[in-house]
Amino acid sequence: MSVNESLDSILQMPQRKLVVARNDVNLNKPIKNEIFILMIEESRGSAGGRAAGSGSRKISKVFGFLCDGGICSKRIELDDPIKIEMFDIPYSAVAMDILLSNGQPYVVQGIVDADFVARYNDIVSNLK
Repeated sequence: MSVNESLDSILQMPQRKLVVARNDVNLNKPIKNEIFILMIEESRGSAGGRAAGSGSRKISKVFGFLCDGGICSKRIELDDPIKIEMFDIPYSAVAMDILLSNGQPYVVQGIVDADFVARYNDIVSNLK
């Protein structure tokens, strides 16, 4: 399985996730992009993280990919709760249309936000 297929399969997992990207996610074009995927573990009663919902959302795993020239390489995969706590959840995430590497359209929850990506990169740099 290539890394691009790995990224596609993570994006298509049924588990709730938030995608945070520097640019629009279009995996079938050689566009430079940084993509973080936050796998979300929801407690009972959480209403998708909305303010009126009881319960809470927390990140259970973080993946980071760097895409350039049509190839996406996995930069990071974290499941250590202490390290994961450093990543803020972007509560402004909305339904986001992406294109998988085979050109298939897919909808995820996410946000295109260069500032969030820069903060995540700072966290990753400090973990090494």
